[in-house]
Amino acid sequence: MSNNGLLSLSSTMAGGIVVIRVSGVLDATTREHFSDFLDAAADDHGPDMILDLGGVTFMDSRALGLIVHHWQRATGEGGDFALISVQYPNSKVMWVTGLSERLPLFDTLDEALAAFAAS
Repeated sequence: MSNNGLLSLSSTMAGGIVVIRVSGVLDATTREHFSDFLDAAADDHGPDMILDLGGVTFMDSRALGLIVHHWQRATGEGGDFALISVQYPNSKVMWVTGLSERLPLFDTLDEALAAFAAS
């Protein structure tokens, strides 16, 4: 678990895949903290990753760029990547940029895990 006051991050394993729960603000002030945590998780557990964004209260374009980077990293290394519990009001930038149509979005962890198993 990691908490810098604005952003809380924790990871668990589900079906051999790291699940990172994100709570708080994803913006320029928390980007480095978020980046370091994602890098460490990928280094420790491999390319498969699920980000639970249900606790995100705000996301800016820099944070979205970081998420896209990790999506590309995971798929480039032959892994799977998914976002779950994304809330439109707190992550509007994902829809404004059109990335909501491209990123693998799922409502629940079970749905994401089922998609991983099918790939």
